[in-house]
Amino acid sequence: MKTQNSIYAALPVLFGFFVMGFCDIVGISSDYVQRTFDWSPVMTGFVPSLVFIWFLFLGIPVGNQMNKWGRKNTVLLSMGITVVGMLLPLVVYNSATCMIAYALLGIGNAILQVSLNPLLSNVVTSQRLLTSSLTAGQVIKAVSSLVGPEIVLLAVAHFGDDKWYYCFPILGFITLLSAIWLMATPVKREASSAATQQLSISDTFSLLKDKTILLLFLGIFFIVGVDVATNFISSKLMAERFDWTAEQVKFAPQVYFLSRTVGALLGAFLLARIAEMKYFRVNIVACIFSLLILAFVKNDMVNLICIGAVGFFASSVFSIIYSMALQARPEKANQISGLMITAVAGGGVVTPVIGFAIGTVGVIGGVFVTLACVCYLTYCAFGVKTAKA
Repeated sequence: MKTQNSIYAALPVLFGFFVMGFCDIVGISSDYVQRTFDWSPVMTGFVPSLVFIWFLFLGIPVGNQMNKWGRKNTVLLSMGITVVGMLLPLVVYNSATCMIAYALLGIGNAILQVSLNPLLSNVVTSQRLLTSSLTAGQVIKAVSSLVGPEIVLLAVAHFGDDKWYYCFPILGFITLLSAIWLMATPVKREASSAATQQLSISDTFSLLKDKTILLLFLGIFFIVGVDVATNFISSKLMAERFDWTAEQVKFAPQVYFLSRTVGALLGAFLLARIAEMKYFRVNIVACIFSLLILAFVKNDMVNLICIGAVGFFASSVFSIIYSMALQARPEKANQISGLMITAVAGGGVVTPVIGFAIGTVGVIGGVFVTLACVCYLTYCAFGVKTAKA
C-alpha cells in the first residue's frame, strides 16, 4: 500500500518534467517572432538569453527560499508564473509582451528546475530508485523537448504563421493541468532544519568547501558543456568534413537528441539495478572512446554514429551527479539543488570557448573542447568517492 501511494505521488512530480522541457521551444518560435516584428538577428539572438539567464540569477536564491516555502509550493509557484507568461500574448499581443512571455517562461523554468528535482526525493525514498527516477524525469523532459516544437508547428498549421503564439496557451493549459494534478496529490513536506534560518548566497557557496560538492558542481558544469558542445558542433562537423547540405546537416543534432533520449530511457531502468558509480564510469569511458573516434576517423556514417554515441553514453550523467550531490548532504538538499542549477547556467560558458577553438583550428577544435569536458567527468567518476572534505 505504501509503495502504491509513493507511485501515486510520484506521477504528478514526474509529469512536471514535461513542463520543464517547454523552454526548448525558444529556438523554433524565435524564427516566427522575428518575421512577425521584423526583429534584427541581434534582437532575435537575445531571446534565448531571456529564457536561460534566469538559471544563473535564481538558482541559489530560490534554493535558499525553498526552505521556507516548501518544495511543493515552490513547484506550484513556478507553474503559476509559467501559466501567466503563456497567457500574456493572448491578452495583449505585441513585441513587448512576447519578450515578457519568454522571460516569464525562463523564470518559471528556472524555479521549476531548482524545486522539482528535490521534490522527487520527497516521494522516492530509496537512494537507488531516486537516481533512476531522476533519469526517468530527464527522459520525460527530453520527450517534451521533442514535442514542444511540434506544438508550435501545430499552432502554425491550424491558425497561420501570424498566429504562431497560439502555441503559448496550449503550453499554458498543459502547465495548468500539471499544477492542478500536483496540488490535488498529497506530498509530505520535507523536514528542514534550516527552515527558520535566513540563508544568504554566501552560505550556499560555502558548501563548495566540501570537496565532494565542489567536484559534483563542476561535474554539472561540464556535463552541460558536453551537451551544448555536441549539439553545437555536430552539424558543423558534418558540413565541413563531408560537404553535407543544409538539409542533410539537420540530421546530425536529431541523431544526437534521439540517442540521448533512448540512453536516458535505458538508464532509468538500469540505474534501478546497477550501482550508479559503476554505470557512470562505464558510460563516461565509452564517451571518451566515441569522441576519440570522432576526432580521428573521417567517415560520415562512423562520425554520425559517434555523435549519437556521445548523446547515448552521456544521457544519464546529469541525473547521477545531481543525485550524488543530494545524497552527499541531504540536510542541505534545497541549497545544493540551487547550487547545481547555477552550474547549469555556467555550462553555457563552453559555447564561446568552442567558437574560439573552431575559429582557430577548425571544427576539430570543438571536438577537443568537448573531449576536455569529458576528461574532467572521467576524473569526477573515479575521484568523487575519495574527495571527502
